[in-house]
Amino acid sequence: QVQVAESGGGLVEAGGSLRLSCAASGSIARINRMGWYRQAPGQERELVAVISSGCITNYEDSVKGRFTISRDNAKNTVYLQMNSLKSEDAAIYYCNLVVITNWGASTTNWGQGIQVTVSS
Repeated sequence: QVQVAESGGGLVEAGGSLRLSCAASGSIARINRMGWYRQAPGQERELVAVISSGCITNYEDSVKGRFTISRDNAKNTVYLQMNSLKSEDAAIYYCNLVVITNWGASTTNWGQGIQVTVSS
């Protein structure tokens, strides 16, 4: 069993910054891919950023240069530093973790979602 907990969302003015965190706990041997998705009202969920076990990162075009994804393997945690926030960044953000459990199974785990609101 793997538990995922997100934190760090909230309300910020346009141009401001927020840092999202996503921590996993439970029967974890290691975490491979870690990513952040977002879903705005009336829109499909989209990939924002992803980081591999080797720390290779990839970003959605609109956030390149503004968002940074990072990970702390010792804490089973992934972060998303969001700078220069725009109104179009407002959404519910979800972390997604590909976890290898202690018994060798590969599981995909989602966070519960955390609201990011950007005021203009």
